[in-house]
Amino acid sequence: MYIEARKNHLTKHHIVFNDFPKSVGSLSIFFISDIHKRTISSRLLEKIPDKVDLVIIGGDLTESGVPFSRVEGNIKLLRKLGPTFFVFGNNDYEVGKNELENLLFKNNIVFLNNTSTSFTSANGEKIVLVGVEDTSKRRDKLHHALEHTSPSDFKILVSHNPDIYKKIGPKDGISIILSGHTHGGQIRFFGLGLHEKGKLHNLENSYLLVSNGYGTTSLPLRLGAPAEANYIVLTSN
Repeated sequence: MYIEARKNHLTKHHIVFNDFPKSVGSLSIFFISDIHKRTISSRLLEKIPDKVDLVIIGGDLTESGVPFSRVEGNIKLLRKLGPTFFVFGNNDYEVGKNELENLLFKNNIVFLNNTSTSFTSANGEKIVLVGVEDTSKRRDKLHHALEHTSPSDFKILVSHNPDIYKKIGPKDGISIILSGHTHGGQIRFFGLGLHEKGKLHNLENSYLLVSNGYGTTSLPLRLGAPAEANYIVLTSN
């Protein structure tokens, strides 16, 4: 269980969309959530098969008791991969929101606090990265995050807690949600756990990726839900 909690598994997904901007071609994302107390290993990053267009930290980058020097070391490693974006998870607030934001700002990490940022191709097609704060703390304001988006934009929603899916509808035009929080149940017996094992869901209103996460909370142990990060490639049909 201790070994499983320290694994450096990289789960790969190639997802094809009818509405993905053809002028963009493809978008590669390194997604990592629930780092908590862990130090990111070079063994994990060496498994990335190709270029990374965006790095997304899906919350719980840290928690109470983790030295900021370790957090800064982790984000510096991630920033070397490419432009890096962050949303708050429930445990991130334990270290002080302002203090963590200052550290992120210092290291050129973009934090999406109920906001969005967009990337425009030469043909004027847009990919919009939408980020909301943690739903379990009732800090999420999806309507604010979507304020400056349009129906024609290809939207990626980042939320630490996958429960955000319950708050979106077809009119929001979210193509994929990236989340973590559940740790895949962290410790599962006979295939059963407190939460479902992380996976990619193809749901009615959106794809929903729920990652097992990279670290652990409470006990530094895992069973049946190995530690992981995700490499995601989005392309057009």
